[in-house]
Amino acid sequence: MTLPEAGQLHEVRIGDFETEAGALIRDVRIAYQRWGDLRGDNVLLVEHALTGDSNAAEWWSEAVGPGKALDTDRWCVICTNALGSCYGTTGPASTHPDGGAWGSRFPAVSIRDQVRAEKAFLDILGIKRVHAVLGGSMGGARSLEWTLLYPDMVESACVIAVSARASAWQIGIQSAQISAITRDPAWRGGDYYDTDDSPDQGLAAARRLAHLTYRGELEIDERFGTSAQPGEDPLGAFRSDDQRFAVQSYLEHQGKKLVKRFDAGAYVCLTEALNRHDVGRDRGGLNKALASSQVPTMVVGVDTDILYPYHQQEHISRNLGNLLGMSKLSSPMGHDAFLTEARQMDLILRKFIALTQDDPTGGQYCI
Repeated sequence: MTLPEAGQLHEVRIGDFETEAGALIRDVRIAYQRWGDLRGDNVLLVEHALTGDSNAAEWWSEAVGPGKALDTDRWCVICTNALGSCYGTTGPASTHPDGGAWGSRFPAVSIRDQVRAEKAFLDILGIKRVHAVLGGSMGGARSLEWTLLYPDMVESACVIAVSARASAWQIGIQSAQISAITRDPAWRGGDYYDTDDSPDQGLAAARRLAHLTYRGELEIDERFGTSAQPGEDPLGAFRSDDQRFAVQSYLEHQGKKLVKRFDAGAYVCLTEALNRHDVGRDRGGLNKALASSQVPTMVVGVDTDILYPYHQQEHISRNLGNLLGMSKLSSPMGHDAFLTEARQMDLILRKFIALTQDDPTGGQYCI
């Protein structure tokens, strides 16, 4: 199959899809974008994070493009929107075949479901081999699952800022975010799409919680400390919502930004998928599953990551059956460092690409 125009949003119908838990999603569509020409097995499959989309050339702009680490003059970079999201791929906000939005009729999906749907998408495109699959956070979970579900199709992987399974802490903080949305009166059991309201307050609250886990504690404190929002006084005789610390205003701004661009139902769906992430499930446990992986895999972590602490990437690297390398991002930015530390990620990704081509030195990019 000839790929359509590069740098544009396209969709592929993969038909009806049965989830890992046995639910049916009818007439699934997968949205995607690609950059570079397809030549044999030169595909780099990039996986986005929780609220990301298929436009990897935008959200990973320092990494994807001509002459960059993921060089689109050499590689065909493909990025799909995950199953359950709201940027073109079928999710809760999509139109149900019987009419109206899927809403509460959209089943829970797992990371494995997302990968299986992506595999069906690649099958339709006629892509039988992928040189590398790579991504961070939820994208890292998908990348890791690719190596276990379809090892014969993936030549290499780069797993960034994620764990081999959701920890109890991660499930707890993520469940609190889900609760913030589902307790919003406008949620209506997930069937708010045909009403004049939406659970914006709940989604904004969920984002405020989440954003604190995406950034480093030191970075947040150095930026804001105990400073008041200009013109406001959070130390008055009575607490008031309009008398805030600067960090409160910042988090409220992050919540409002997400509400403008993302769907609450998709947020719940994808967050639940992360709660279900466990590569050891039905594979004999974590260490046995990781040891069974024979796909050469680089693991990358962030030293200040609160959401997916560095020891979780160390655990993956110690137990993988075919470890290609281990890299640490040193940054006060926390979990989001894989998106914000352009220079370090450039070095890491160039090293990764070099190692996947049997160049152990990585040339001038050895780290």
